Amino acid sequence: MPQTLAVTDVMTTLNQAEACFNLHRAEDPEFFSEWNKELPQLTEQEQQTLERIKTVYLYQRADGPLAEGAVNLLLTSPLLYLAGLCDPPFKIRSEVPVKIELSDGETTLQGRIDTLILQNRLWIVVVESKRTMFPCPDAIPQGLAYMMANPHPDLPSYGLVTNGDQFIFVKLLKLPSPQYDFSDDFSLFSRHRNELANVLQILKRLQQTIKADVA
Repeated sequence: MPQTLAVTDVMTTLNQAEACFNLHRAEDPEFFSEWNKELPQLTEQEQQTLERIKTVYLYQRADGPLAEGAVNLLLTSPLLYLAGLCDPPFKIRSEVPVKIELSDGETTLQGRIDTLILQNRLWIVVVESKRTMFPCPDAIPQGLAYMMANPHPDLPSYGLVTNGDQFIFVKLLKLPSPQYDFSDDFSLFSRHRNELANVLQILKRLQQTIKADVA
């Protein structure tokens, strides 16, 4: 009997995502080199802006976990702007409804993508405010499910999952067989450096990659 399930209820582990979509994690370390190779340098002004963003976030965060809207306001939006993902030819859509039909022909997954950018090539998944203590890695299966809705199976798609405190990038390629990989975990609570610099560098790198693909 046909059934429709919520992505957030079904995709809670990587094993579930792999089983539903016949996914496997790429074995080639070069599969997702965009997050750690050929990263653009940041200007002094960009680094100063990131220091301010981190300081403000940690100040607001000190009273407890922040709601999804606050994370978007304090972190996601400024980072997308700095990365050039708000400029032409990029288009931003938010709260986009998505339906994904599974291979069994009986099950449909549905949900809403927080932020969808440029022709279904980049997804930003912010953990729901009611789950602000949800570990960021546990949101990867949800991100993979949304990325499977990419209507361009011959092109890679990218995702960023965050709960505000942590950031993890994901890459998915549907052809010839679905495979994925993800980056290191970048934390705003690192004492040694501002890891928002890593996040911005990777976003800039993805921006360049996507622009080259659609040129």
